[in-house]
Amino acid sequence: MRINMLSEYLKNIYGRKVYKLSLSGGMTCPNRDGVCGEGGCIFCSEEGAGEFAEKFNSNIHLQIDNAKKHLKDREREFDGYIAYFQAFSNTYADTEYLRRLYTEVINRDDILILSIATRPDCLEDDKIELLSELNKIKPIWIELGLQTASDDTARFIRRGYPLSLYLEKTRKLRLAGVTVITHLILGLPNETKIDMLKSARLAGENSDGIKFHMLYVQKNTELFSFYKNNGIELLNLDEYVDILCDCIRYIPESVVIHRMTGDAPKDSLGAPLWSKDKIKVLREIHNAFYDKDLTQGEYL
Repeated sequence: MRINMLSEYLKNIYGRKVYKLSLSGGMTCPNRDGVCGEGGCIFCSEEGAGEFAEKFNSNIHLQIDNAKKHLKDREREFDGYIAYFQAFSNTYADTEYLRRLYTEVINRDDILILSIATRPDCLEDDKIELLSELNKIKPIWIELGLQTASDDTARFIRRGYPLSLYLEKTRKLRLAGVTVITHLILGLPNETKIDMLKSARLAGENSDGIKFHMLYVQKNTELFSFYKNNGIELLNLDEYVDILCDCIRYIPESVVIHRMTGDAPKDSLGAPLWSKDKIKVLREIHNAFYDKDLTQGEYL
């Protein structure tokens, strides 16, 4: 089975490596400000998944230049980038604000792709129309944190919207020509391997790309309290790799795999500690794909 990885996909299009600049649009989330919930999902930190993003600055060009400088400081310098609005829900604002912000970004010569992390309940029709307009200038990616196809699990993690809304918005986005990337978490509380395979298959049917990562626990989150009180069990490395390999069998080869693992900042990670060694995790995943027959077996 061929694995359609993001790095290869981008090299085929642009002929070179393309690096993400993690940015902040200065927005919050309806699952935090009381519109549909407070405190966010139980695994979400105070940074709203934006730990690696630049701090918000109303001058978006300065923010982009700072992100580029940090890459250069680490001896990574490229001539084309993905502008990735990562922190919180980046369509949770007035449409005209979004138009001004994203038009400035997408018209920069150094930006090749605009990637926007958000939620289905922040994608009203006028915003989808705007995204479709911008997509005619340069590619627009919308990243949605589905995490699971189970509404029962979604209620437990306090996701704040039903699966039906995800399906409605992904259909509208793709009809509008906008690329959809779905985030999935493997190892959510009370989920079986079958549950995770079902999530992978559904995401593969409704997305152009998928990001996987294990459930990790950050300190100062509600999930950390569950973990400390022995309220949840986390996958070990072997379990995660095994489930990931099987999940990928249910994804069409045309779907781009954007990520196979995730990592929290080391100073905020509560567990699992094995996720700190990202190089080892990726090596184990790589080895498993050679050892495991991804075309055999039926689970669903």
